[in-house]
Amino acid sequence: MYKKIFTSLVIVLSLWLTSSLSANESYVMDYDKETSCVVRKIKVYENPTWASKIELTNGKKLFFCSPKSMIEFYLQPGRWFDIGVKSEEDFKDILVTDFNTLKTINARGAFFVYGSNVISPAGDDLVPFATYEEAKKFASKHNGKRVMNFNQISDALIRLLNGSL
Repeated sequence: MYKKIFTSLVIVLSLWLTSSLSANESYVMDYDKETSCVVRKIKVYENPTWASKIELTNGKKLFFCSPKSMIEFYLQPGRWFDIGVKSEEDFKDILVTDFNTLKTINARGAFFVYGSNVISPAGDDLVPFATYEEAKKFASKHNGKRVMNFNQISDALIRLLNGSL
């Protein structure tokens, strides 16, 4: 009986590890020196700590100089009508760079610090982290006002960060 449980546990852990590794391998910031931010036209490679990316279901890759810029596009894709995003179903992957580890992470599962004294090339911004604990630590060290997840970020907050309320 213990042998069956142990074997089942090994299989489950192996599948989990394999799926975790393959998921992380697909998250890559594959910009070059010519890649500019869709929203602000800033060269993305100049500040890799802040790089963000949206990959569309049609394979097109959109890069941003900061999480704020990426979320601004995500919330109002119609402002950039030439890109051709018609609905949320057009978004395949939404990625940001973890501020501590510089690893590419899924923005939908990330935690963002609002109101810190750290700014991006786009000005006041949302600082992304893979874990709530790291975001909380950063917020207390850098005067962050709030830690939030992706779904808690509103268009009004982006406008506030942009100084256009």
